[in-house]
Amino acid sequence: MIKPPNRSVSRDWPEISFSAWRDTCATLHLWTQIVGKIRLVQTPWLNHSWHVPLYVSGRGLSTSPIPYGGSAFQIDFDFVDHALVIQTSDCLGRRLPLRAQPVAAFYGELFATLGELGLELRINPLPNEIIDAIPFDRDTLHDHYDPDAARRFWHTLVQVDRVFKEFRARFLGKCSPVHLFWGSFDLAVTRFSGREAPPHPGGFPNIPNWVVREAYSHEVSSAGFWPGGGGIDYPAFYSYAYPAPAGFAQAPVRPAAAFYSQELGEFILPYDEVRSAASPDELLLDFLQSSYAAAAELAQWDRAALERVAVF
Repeated sequence: MIKPPNRSVSRDWPEISFSAWRDTCATLHLWTQIVGKIRLVQTPWLNHSWHVPLYVSGRGLSTSPIPYGGSAFQIDFDFVDHALVIQTSDCLGRRLPLRAQPVAAFYGELFATLGELGLELRINPLPNEIIDAIPFDRDTLHDHYDPDAARRFWHTLVQVDRVFKEFRARFLGKCSPVHLFWGSFDLAVTRFSGREAPPHPGGFPNIPNWVVREAYSHEVSSAGFWPGGGGIDYPAFYSYAYPAPAGFAQAPVRPAAAFYSQELGEFILPYDEVRSAASPDELLLDFLQSSYAAAAELAQWDRAALERVAVF
């Protein structure tokens, strides 16, 4: 287990202690998987599974409009009023309170409400990318919801989303949206070189290998934010390359607090290093840019063709 830095300094970026909200995080992760899978089954397949993530919104997380026959609907997590909001293009809507309740209860209430709105949907009830996963409709183990912790998490995502979008705007080549993958529960942005990559070995829990191989069909430099978990017991930023070029682990990535995790195969920057910095935006952008540059230089990407020179 990678240990957190010995510091706790608050700035405009919220303080989020993974140990304090671990149980709420686990429950919320599963709730987002249920909502995300609804988007998955109703949305045409998009390269690299870009049709499945959620997006940071002005009040929480959103699916964006989901097609349903000749209409559409949208599901939003509102972390201000703590509600799950369902809206249809036929001007129908429902609000379900976000409260401490088992995943199975959340699942049942959501699908009953969708049925009342005329939305007949079915999803695979087995969570993805979770070891020893419990089907949603039988999960009475995960039942925590701390409203303050959920709000802090969303406030953090708002800050990260903003900086990631600035970083994304510097790239002319193919680049993903800034989006939250509910499988791994991380906010991510991914740049592509344009060249094909060797087949990925796969091996993720409850995900077919063909899905993983399609996701990594081309060379990438990817960065993101985790709230904690998966080998890291504190919130952190990450950056990795696939395939990782020779020498990537030894690259001089900034700032000094960033380090390469052999266990995870990526660079890590603890979130507290960013939120305690004099300029969190600049520190985070330095990490994103230097880790990307290391991957692009070592893999000989055509940087002149792929990167945008700022003109304003």
